[in-house]
Parts: sequence; structure tokens; C-alpha cells
Amino acid sequence: MRTPNRRGEGARLRADIVAAGRRLLERTGNEDALTLRAVAREAGIAAPSIYGHFADRGQILDAVVAEVFGELDDAVRTAAAAEPDPARRLEPVCRAYLAFAEQRPAGYRALFGRSRMPATKEEPREMSDLAGAGAFGVLADAVAAIRPEDDVLARATSLWVALHGYATLRSSVPVFPWPDRLLPLLVERLVGTPG
Repeated sequence: MRTPNRRGEGARLRADIVAAGRRLLERTGNEDALTLRAVAREAGIAAPSIYGHFADRGQILDAVVAEVFGELDDAVRTAAAAEPDPARRLEPVCRAYLAFAEQRPAGYRALFGRSRMPATKEEPREMSDLAGAGAFGVLADAVAAIRPEDDVLARATSLWVALHGYATLRSSVPVFPWPDRLLPLLVERLVGTPG
């Protein structure tokens, strides 16, 4: 069991619960492993202690996913900031996205996993209301720097779909002879070249 927090440090337990959920996800590669009992055991607490911070496992998974999306956002923003030429920023942003998916496979899968999908059909939301909007915004800004006169949302979405498909397939079928120039070809075909 863990050492209890001192009076006034209850918020630290919430972070410990999220960290425990994250470790379980990374270790098992399966979001179904995030049961309340398993998370409590990983955090070194009694299961009822979770209820002061989370109503159910779905809320824990939401918090883990928000943390992973924050890390993806940081990764693509860092890549964008490292390229001073806006016309050349898109490929490093795409590479950062793919590297993130490869280096954090369980976290990446959880971002778009089946439990992320609503049980009932929902109406489309505003982009700013969606988890991952920051990372997508970086991608869209990089697309806009190359093709400002076009439908940036459609081009950025096409590229995101291609990146996600590539990341998912590369993880699922690692023995396929993936071409080295695939990313530049995707960018060129879906967005075009600078200038």
C-alpha cells in the first residue's frame, strides 16, 4: 500500500490514479485492463478511494487519454517550432505524429480505441470541443502554410486519415516492406508541394 497523502494533498491521489491507469495501459496494451480494482492495486490504494476522484473506469480512461493527447500535442508542436520555414513545416509535423504512434503504441491505440466511440450516434462537434484538437490544429496550420487557398480542413483531414492508417498498419503489419519515401509521397499527393 502507498503512504497516504497528507491533509490538503488529495489532488495528488488523482494524479496517482491516472499514472496507475497509464502504467496498466502501457504494460498490457489493452484499455480493458483498466478496471477499478486493477487501477487501485497498481496505485496501491483501496478501490473505494478512487470514487473521490472518478465515478467509473470510463472517467479514468478519459483522463489517461487526455494526458496522452497532451503529449501528442506537445510532440507535434515541438516539431513545428523546430522548423522555421512554414512551407517546410508539414513533413516534420507528420514525422513527429508517426514517431509518437510508434513510441507509445498502447497510448496511441487508446486515443482512437473502441471505448472512445459513443454508444449512440452523436452530431459533429466544434473542433475546439474535441480531444486532440490541438494536435490536429498544428497539422492544419502546416497544411495551410502550403495550400492557403484550398479547403484546409479537407486536406488536413485527408492527411490525418492517411497518417493514422499508416501508423496503425505499420504497427499491425511490421513485416511489410514499408517504403522509405512513403511519407513524402503522402504529403505531396494529399497536400502538394510548397510554393
